[in-house]
Amino acid sequence: MKKIFDKSEVTFAIVLIVVYVVGSSLMQRVSAMIGIQFLAEAVFNLILSAILLVFILKNKLTEHLGLCGSEVKSSKMLFYIPLFLVAFSGVLSGFAPQFDTIPLIARTVMMFGVGFLEEIIFRGFLFRGMAKDGLKSAVIVSAVTFGVGHIVNLLNGYDITKSITQIVFAVAVGFLLVMIFLRTGSLIACIVFHALNNSCTGFSSGELLKSAVGENNAQWVMLGICLVITALYFGYIMKFIPKKNALK
Repeated sequence: MKKIFDKSEVTFAIVLIVVYVVGSSLMQRVSAMIGIQFLAEAVFNLILSAILLVFILKNKLTEHLGLCGSEVKSSKMLFYIPLFLVAFSGVLSGFAPQFDTIPLIARTVMMFGVGFLEEIIFRGFLFRGMAKDGLKSAVIVSAVTFGVGHIVNLLNGYDITKSITQIVFAVAVGFLLVMIFLRTGSLIACIVFHALNNSCTGFSSGELLKSAVGENNAQWVMLGICLVITALYFGYIMKFIPKKNALK
């Protein structure tokens, strides 16, 4: 791992993306074989997260990857309230666990692993590696690849409408999260948001929204609400959080 990282951080990130995507897809099939949804994915994410964390600590990369405190006061970041509004938006539109107890626990563990892994890979290694050659392209590529990466859900049997809304939302959030990292030097809030946002979908029925706008429109309305919050928060960060906190 260290040799690949030392040679090219971008290559290292690409290798991690391939391992993560292929591994997650294979583990989904393993879970289906053993008859417990999300169990194999949860174990895989925990193991991969542990391996990466050991690598990061051993090579003293915590600050490099944003696993440190923010350089900006929480009050200046509006206590990250817009992030939490987006993360909990699905639950607020209707709360109801979508799975039995064991699959729900496994899914929650899996999603916390997803939050850590995807932030470290896309906002950490990939963004940091590309930023050495050009900050603007690093921002665009890390955000877009993060969003487009969700197209793998189509291969795993997801509904096409749900997949499209996920991709659009992920690209928008990708830009917001990379900007938070860029201006604060920390990925902690991004990891927490990502984990909570993904986990909450397992507890969201969306019935309140469906009853208000209709089942066919609910996903698009929720996407619109989240995109507005994301855009407003992105604009706030761009205007009020000093550029001096950009990556060094």
